[in-house]
Amino acid sequence: MGTTIKDVAERAGVSVATVSRALNGHSSVTAAARERVRQAAIDLHYMPHGAARSLSMRRTESIGVLLPDLHGEFFSELIRGIDAGARTRGLHLLVSSSHGDATEAAAALRTMQGRVDGLLLMSPYVDAGVLADNLPRGFPVVLMNSVISEAGCSAVLIDNYGGAYAMVRYLVASGHKRIAFVTGPENNLDARARLHGYRNAMVELLPGQDEQVLRGDFTEEGGYRAGKQILAQRIRPDVIFAANDIMAIGCLFALAESGADVPREMAVVGFDDIPIARYITPALTTVRVRIADLGGRALERLLATVGQQEGGRVTTETMQPELVVRASCGMHGQDADTLLQPGKPDTASEKRAQAGPDVCHITPAAAKHR
Repeated sequence: MGTTIKDVAERAGVSVATVSRALNGHSSVTAAARERVRQAAIDLHYMPHGAARSLSMRRTESIGVLLPDLHGEFFSELIRGIDAGARTRGLHLLVSSSHGDATEAAAALRTMQGRVDGLLLMSPYVDAGVLADNLPRGFPVVLMNSVISEAGCSAVLIDNYGGAYAMVRYLVASGHKRIAFVTGPENNLDARARLHGYRNAMVELLPGQDEQVLRGDFTEEGGYRAGKQILAQRIRPDVIFAANDIMAIGCLFALAESGADVPREMAVVGFDDIPIARYITPALTTVRVRIADLGGRALERLLATVGQQEGGRVTTETMQPELVVRASCGMHGQDADTLLQPGKPDTASEKRAQAGPDVCHITPAAAKHR
């Protein structure tokens, strides 16, 4: 049943022993032969016998996680959420990064074959072709905040567009008009959706007001550079909206270094609500993404898929972010309630009691998706 090592040997034009040595990384195999074996294995969707036995007869009790990067609080929180769910079930994690490179992403996928029961994937460098070429057919995969429509994988997504739209809506309701936006990396799906939400909100809520978009990269250094650019302008924005909290913190540092008063002279807001956001000075107004929950929900979906024929039913879940208002925008949670939800005082009061007097949670339900 299925492809055997002999099939791969025949396809590659080498002996079975050479295939075994090539797949196990032995240095005695020439580079040319190793490449023929690798390509033959991909073409035939070959999975080493030991790994196939592990998946068909008994589980490895391990889950693979492939992320675009492992640096920073966002990925730390994401892994924490996955690990919490895995630990309660006695599962282990095999975590890797694509390091911004499609070749490394493919290599990580091949490495996980036979070592994990399923894969949680977040990477802009992996498409349906990469999955088909580097994983066995029908291997359980759940996407985290990624969309690969042709792959037929379940996904857990964040409404990045709606979160960005809601933030601009709140800033406009607060009286701000000149709203600058610091973007994330161009090839990042989150960054694109957040920029799209900002732009549509500006067009619809502030018609005639020019947008101001500064290039960022989701790092503190990128936020710091954007802050310096803004400080050099003759006419400065009322508020800087950074596409993630790390860049917002970089902006805050640049403004503090220059002696600018935040939020009196200029407000700063972010996106993600990483743990440090509430502890910096001033505490950061941001769009809260329940990052650990994203990982936990994706794991739940994957475990429901593992063992099902053809991967089970494909589902897509979209998590709604929340607006968390703190001191960096010069407002308090109760002020945001008055501006955006005047008809729901009981709900707002209940949420404030849970979160603290200066925090308000407002879902972006009124955002228009396009």
